[in-house]
Amino acid sequence: MKNVSAEQLEKLLDYPSVVACLKEAFCGDYTVPNRHHHDFKNPPMGVDSTLLLMPAWEAEGFLGVKLIVVSPENSQFDLPAIQGLYFLFDKLKGTPLAQVEAKTLTGIRTAAASALASKFLSRENSERLLMVGTGALAPRLIHAHCSVRPIKEVVIWGRNFAKAEKIAASMQLEGINVLATADLAKATTQADIISVATLSEEPLIFGENLRTGQHIDLVGSFKPNMREADDEVIKRAILYADVKEMATKESGDLAIPLEKGLIQMEDIKDDLFGLSRKKVLARQTDSEITLFKSVGHALEDLAAAKLAYDRSLELP
Repeated sequence: MKNVSAEQLEKLLDYPSVVACLKEAFCGDYTVPNRHHHDFKNPPMGVDSTLLLMPAWEAEGFLGVKLIVVSPENSQFDLPAIQGLYFLFDKLKGTPLAQVEAKTLTGIRTAAASALASKFLSRENSERLLMVGTGALAPRLIHAHCSVRPIKEVVIWGRNFAKAEKIAASMQLEGINVLATADLAKATTQADIISVATLSEEPLIFGENLRTGQHIDLVGSFKPNMREADDEVIKRAILYADVKEMATKESGDLAIPLEKGLIQMEDIKDDLFGLSRKKVLARQTDSEITLFKSVGHALEDLAAAKLAYDRSLELP
């Protein structure tokens, strides 16, 4: 059985290839049961942790399952909030094929899914990217978005300005200016693409700061009480998700406006299945505001793990 480490994943998986394999997967024949989502008390931390189990399999070929624990307060231990493993099997024989480090796999496929959505929904001439959040996903989302659009400037905002500055200084992007900002409202107004990856329970992006033609990429909210955008953002934007049924249940960014009656299910135009299979048209005009809500999907894990496994077979 292969053991694919975090270091190997960084070398095996590039964003253009993962974006392409995700698009192919969303057009394919897969079974993806509902993921197990279990919150459990973590009294020393004062906040719940979450156990996620995410299975998926092809009609023929591979089967996989990811086991993840999300520990929101792990920064105090200098550890990532998301840790876990992905297990890949031969579906026909049930033979274990690979054990893959899941934090890195999750980060790469999450960023790639946002980039795939951006290819459908953001303006092709988008040049300014605002990254809201300074966690482990931030550099990945920046690299992924820059791989699909001609980004010339990246602005990073975080509650800790020094951390935003540190990430900006560490980014090596040829021909792209990367800087930190303390003025989120101004940066929101100026951006072409706004990518948000936080654990916030209160909105950070406000509709009053939006302008026409923007694309909003909401990644962080994975619980019904978590929000990254306010009601006005949701009302102004044309809404999409990675998987419509999951996103409307798991993320407060959609679940709360639905519960309030501010939007209806039919207001969420489609998801990556419809976009990838061209069942719906994506951006119609340069003036509309588009929004993509990502909560993660086991299909994305399986597709990325397959690609990593196939490429690992070529390693010495």
